[in-house]
Amino acid sequence: MDDRIALVREYVKAALRGAGAHGFDHTGRVVHLSEVIGTQEGADMTILLPAALFHDIARPLEEETGTPHEEAGARMAESYLRSIHYPEDCIPGIVHAIRAHRYSSGIAPGTLEARVLSDADNLDAMGAVGIARTFMQAGEQGRGIADATAHFYEKLLNLKDRMYTESAREIAEGRHALLVAFLDALDSEIGVLER
Repeated sequence: MDDRIALVREYVKAALRGAGAHGFDHTGRVVHLSEVIGTQEGADMTILLPAALFHDIARPLEEETGTPHEEAGARMAESYLRSIHYPEDCIPGIVHAIRAHRYSSGIAPGTLEARVLSDADNLDAMGAVGIARTFMQAGEQGRGIADATAHFYEKLLNLKDRMYTESAREIAEGRHALLVAFLDALDSEIGVLER
């Protein structure tokens, strides 16, 4: 099984060549968080790891065409996994986890593996990494500090209460506290500059 996971990793890495808020560096962190949480929660790694690797593979396609990356990514994963003869009984769980991982997809994660992937992806939007990614994405889109901080209030501060697993809830507490402290400091500094 490890050889197939290595194949998946190389395939996804080639597809996500560029860095950025949703580059392969993000995927690597989500895979790591999935491994940590999945191990603690007893998830099936033959489902969870490929799902974590594939979860954002279609982000470039979404940016080009507007096609939801979770749907396109699920189709890409299914096709690729069949091409490498990945165990057929694992593929539906992988596809579901990819489809359900997105904060705004409206699809409830119906398996432990889908819940772990959702938690891992949301955790990477929190804490110090989440702060860096938010400002990176704002810069990528030509937006400024006000737009980036609006994202904190619209999404990031809500993530702590959207964790499905106990393991993720524990990690989210510290990352949420850092988000709040950062916003307090930023508001204070911006307020001083605007006086």
